[in-house]
Amino acid sequence: MNAQSRINDLQQSISAFVPHVAADALPWVALGQGRSFKPLRFLAGDLGFVELLRLEPGEAIARHRHTGEVHAFNLQGWRELDTGERIGPGDYVYEPEGNVDSWKVVGDDVLIVLVVVMGVVEYLDGAGKVLQRYAGSRLRDLYERHCADVGIPVLNLTE
Repeated sequence: MNAQSRINDLQQSISAFVPHVAADALPWVALGQGRSFKPLRFLAGDLGFVELLRLEPGEAIARHRHTGEVHAFNLQGWRELDTGERIGPGDYVYEPEGNVDSWKVVGDDVLIVLVVVMGVVEYLDGAGKVLQRYAGSRLRDLYERHCADVGIPVLNLTE
């Protein structure tokens, strides 16, 4: 491949990358009744993802394990960890690799959390067996399917 071909390939990959996205350009994608996510970035190589997670009052996140570290910043609403600790707007939670937890939305407000997930989220049964896995690739598939269903363009959210 000559130098001009490499430059052309690089320019095409740069133009396909979306470094800035207006908040209303990305949809909320349903994950189930009372819960949805807004994808912000899918990390290359399926290493993780960045999302806004939205849950309605009373919704809960079942027991799960993280295969990598997680950073979560509450933007709106309150949640209660399985330890009893309450996390409110402006609070930050760090979860190390291997952390197992569950939590629920408390109060009357919708919860919105900015979440950076490295690795995969594994949902567990009572014996610790993995029931479901949420990797960036699975969320990307949900996002792309949602875009196709509602007729909006799929943005390149992968590094």
